[in-house]
Amino acid sequence: MKEDGISLQSGTKANNAYGGDKHMQEIELSAGIIEYEDTGGNGPVLVLLHGLLMDGSVWRHVVRELHADYRCVVPTLPVGSHRQPMRADADLSVNGLAKLQAEFLEALDLREVTLIGNDLGIFQVTAGLYPERLARLVITSCEALENFPSGLPGHVLTFTARLPGGLNALAQPMRLRALRRLPIAYGWLAKRPIPPVVTDTWLHPILTQREIRRDLTKYLRASKKGDMLAGAELLRSFDRPSLVVWATDDRVMPLEYGRRLAEMLPHGQLVEIADSSTLIPLDQPVELARVIHQFIQSTL
Repeated sequence: MKEDGISLQSGTKANNAYGGDKHMQEIELSAGIIEYEDTGGNGPVLVLLHGLLMDGSVWRHVVRELHADYRCVVPTLPVGSHRQPMRADADLSVNGLAKLQAEFLEALDLREVTLIGNDLGIFQVTAGLYPERLARLVITSCEALENFPSGLPGHVLTFTARLPGGLNALAQPMRLRALRRLPIAYGWLAKRPIPPVVTDTWLHPILTQREIRRDLTKYLRASKKGDMLAGAELLRSFDRPSLVVWATDDRVMPLEYGRRLAEMLPHGQLVEIADSSTLIPLDQPVELARVIHQFIQSTL
């Protein structure tokens, strides 16, 4: 599926965000096969990570702004919108997914990486536990500290996952596009409606594949607030440049958490972005790309 000719990672071949046809690439890791897009090039490496029940297409507008100067690598994480199920014995807990993210960097031999995350806060744990390949960290509005699971959507998902068949019962009504704007779905994550063709792509795997629902259920049941808190504490020793970018109008990830993270990071700085909710890459992509570019250039 395409929106304005932009990759939505809906199949093995996609018209990517930076122009031209490109096959999704794959790499086999300990948990299973991970799909990713890679703009290539010799610029500094950015690895951009997405949230629950979405894929790397959330970054498509930001990638379009940055790909001329940076190599942008955008994996699809196994958190509900992935198309290839993980192995049945895969560790999909917070710490398990943090290890998987680090394994991804190692498998592609990515070095001096700027790790950038949104919505799903696990990349903070990755930075704390596996900083070896990282040059800098960019945290945009996401789960943090005690806000885990985050807000109404996170609590509804986590509660539902503990019920037999709960995720399927919650997901199937989302075939009706109007329901996706509810606060328990994507409604509070973006200030502007997300194009239905995008949410079609995000929801298709969980609506149609039992194994994808199994993977997301496993993550939601295994994830503990203590894991996120412990990961945040590790950020106190992250001795590299760090940028926290937070939406001022976020009802799911309140601004206070961004301010606290910036204070915890030894070399942290905070930038607040107005007129945006959690999905800053969708609400304010040009401004977010500008802030990221400025930050990286100032720390090279």
